[in-house]
Amino acid sequence: MGWFDRLMGLEAPNANTTAGDHWSATGPLGLASGKQIMFDATLKLLFDGNSTVVVPGNQQIWGLGIIDLWQSNWLLRYYMNDQDYWLQVHTRGDVYGQVESVILFNYLSFVGIDTDEELRRLAGPESLIGLPTYTYDGVEYTREWGTEAGQTELVAFSESVSGPGASYVREHHSMLYSRDIGLTDRREFLLFSVEEDAEGYVALSTSLGISLYTTDLNTF
Repeated sequence: MGWFDRLMGLEAPNANTTAGDHWSATGPLGLASGKQIMFDATLKLLFDGNSTVVVPGNQQIWGLGIIDLWQSNWLLRYYMNDQDYWLQVHTRGDVYGQVESVILFNYLSFVGIDTDEELRRLAGPESLIGLPTYTYDGVEYTREWGTEAGQTELVAFSESVSGPGASYVREHHSMLYSRDIGLTDRREFLLFSVEEDAEGYVALSTSLGISLYTTDLNTF
């Protein structure tokens, strides 16, 4: 358990399934190491005025993260060669099982945390993260996790990450928010995550995401 786990009284479950076991295999939607992802060209026009998420051009997959949500639910995170973007696929059953949802995320910021005081201020009880609503850049989002009337604890989990020549476990303490954007079966997401890597470096990442249909992307 890292120092920020001890401070916040949280501990993530063990990452029993490693991304290295699946890195070379073809996953859901044809996603795999070295594959190119091509997003539907009409998405930029569709999201214009509805979401500020940026849909990139073709991207190559360079890393895979796997998160065990228990009860046969998994999050697969495909990291792209342009490190501003990552794709999250929620599966049920096996790791590479039935696809439940797909979200394209843009990294908005990544802020290093060096002290307990910084953690409390940025993502702990002195911050606004974990409250029922959160306003970012003038836009209000509603909390997805937790039922408390006030601030709720961040959700802890472990991510097993593999990429070219490296495998490691990244610890997360996260909170997810979302809002309706007026498009059928699509929402915009705001994800905060306090991350600790294998060397003990701690940072707060902020990502903005958008729901995708499985038909919104192709691999080649």
